[in-house]
Amino acid sequence: MDKRKMGPRPDVSPKEQVKLLGRIIKYTFSHYKFSCICVVVCILVQAVTTLVGMLFIQSLIDDYIKPMIAAKSTDFTPLAFAMLRLAIVYVVGLAASYAYNRIMVNVGQGTLRNFRNDLFTNMEKLPIKYFDTHQHGDIMSVYTNDIDTFRQFICQSIPQVINCGTTVIISLVSMLIMSIPMTILAVGMAAVMLVVTKKIAAKSGKYFGKQQHDLGEVDGFIEEMLDGQKVVKVFCHEQEAIDDFVKINDNLRNSAYKANKYANILMPINANIGNISYVLCALLGAVLATNGFGGLTLGTIVSFCTLNKNFTNPISQLSQQMTFVIMASAGAKRLFDLMDQKPEHDDGYVELVNAEIDENGNITEVDHRTGKWAWKHPHKADGTVSYKRQEGGIVFDGVDFGYTDEKMVLHDIKLYAKPGQKIAFVGSTGAGKTTITNLINRFYDIQDGKIRYDEININKIKKPELRKSLGIVLQETNLFTGTVMDNIRYGKLDATDEECIAAAKLANADSFIRRLPDGYQTMLTGDGANLSQGQRQLLSIARAAVADPPVLILDEATSSIDTRTEKLVQAGMDALMHGRTTFVIAHRLSTVRNSDCIMVLEQGRIIERGTHDELIEKKGKYYSLYTGNFSEETA
Repeated sequence: MDKRKMGPRPDVSPKEQVKLLGRIIKYTFSHYKFSCICVVVCILVQAVTTLVGMLFIQSLIDDYIKPMIAAKSTDFTPLAFAMLRLAIVYVVGLAASYAYNRIMVNVGQGTLRNFRNDLFTNMEKLPIKYFDTHQHGDIMSVYTNDIDTFRQFICQSIPQVINCGTTVIISLVSMLIMSIPMTILAVGMAAVMLVVTKKIAAKSGKYFGKQQHDLGEVDGFIEEMLDGQKVVKVFCHEQEAIDDFVKINDNLRNSAYKANKYANILMPINANIGNISYVLCALLGAVLATNGFGGLTLGTIVSFCTLNKNFTNPISQLSQQMTFVIMASAGAKRLFDLMDQKPEHDDGYVELVNAEIDENGNITEVDHRTGKWAWKHPHKADGTVSYKRQEGGIVFDGVDFGYTDEKMVLHDIKLYAKPGQKIAFVGSTGAGKTTITNLINRFYDIQDGKIRYDEININKIKKPELRKSLGIVLQETNLFTGTVMDNIRYGKLDATDEECIAAAKLANADSFIRRLPDGYQTMLTGDGANLSQGQRQLLSIARAAVADPPVLILDEATSSIDTRTEKLVQAGMDALMHGRTTFVIAHRLSTVRNSDCIMVLEQGRIIERGTHDELIEKKGKYYSLYTGNFSEETA
């Protein structure tokens, strides 16, 4: 199983819960201010209409039923008009309830959409290091499971909390007006409910946080198994994979069981405490009425007991909502942990611009593509701007680098690549070949030394501008859902169909593309699963070719291509590399024989450098690799 870092287990303290949920509410209100105000107004209207209906019980008994019984009257006209007025009040309450529920659907789904947009936007700005150290399935769990917990919270829990809070306050005021002693008893029983809710919710919250974490682990494992099904089948690892899944799935089941075990008993307990409160208030009311205390009437007692239900029921309902509140806070922690990740730092100010260069070497910036580039270098000291032709010279001067400060990967790397040169890196696995190319495009920043691009410190160049000048073909290809043409055009979004076809021909991909069912319009899905590995690599090379970059980085770009295809591709690659500075990481040493300089790396140090013939004459590490000892190279 992938041992990359999972998302932090969201054990959220009550204080942090309030902070996180407040942040969700603030986020929602900032986008839907008017809608939220309308919802609150509708909830208040609904709560008031409900209260009017309950207070009507007192009037019904004391003002209509008892007088009619005493007078032995059968005239129901006054009562009918009273019931008609009450019906109108209930219709208003029903309309208010319908309105706020409809509004909350729009607010809830819109907020989820905004959350996903903001989350994805921030994720695209994160450094590569974040994705190297966090499991992708766990990140996906944030987009799906954690954000989905907000839907219940925003659409139901928030309106329910407002509704219940309003109902409790209105009911409490009404009860105080009716009878202070009975109100004190009702408040005491409500306090018992709150204490029980707090204790049970604390236990439930602990396991809801673990449930979200375990859910992320399950998602991550499934994603890993989907990506590695061929390996699982080849090594007959199906049963081991099943056993591993059962273990982490059992962890999820256990945490979910414990979380819901406490959550599900909360509402029944509070409901029964509410029933006890109802009975005690009825008894106390009867005692007070029979002793003539406070002038309590039968209608007042019945109405008060109904209000008491209306007072305790919201507390019971709130206890049920605590389940969703706790889940939302656990999900919010994971979501905001991702959303609050610091974007990739970029303090560069040098830009790469299209340029026209006259016969005297004078550079003029233009707004259209000319095939020539220049570095636009603003000088803060005097406010002037200078231009330097982009040529592709790269220099490493005493570079030290480690993915952590405790363990250095590269040591005192010194190299230079003149414009147009082909530089090759060879060495055993883990020697640092790919790491060097990752430093050129600033996927990572170095601990010591300098890297200069056309004599400009790359820290001064804006990262997008730096990467725009680099064409990269990786050993691991990534194709996206879309047509073949779309995937080639990914290297240059404004490329014409003719440019994409020319790039495919350069990479010798045109012939196989035309044999596809719909040619260049053939749809690719599942990372190009309907293509062979070699065909996918050819498209990746064509994608780099259409970008027409000044500098190329080829990370074992032909390793997945058969020998016959490699000869075709190599011819196209040679044409692509002509006049461009190129860095090649080679799996097959035969592909780097014509390099201007070959760097041999071992344990993060350059131990040999020179042309193929020079290194063969030295009979060192390169010689042993080239003449037959490939054990380290292919390990």
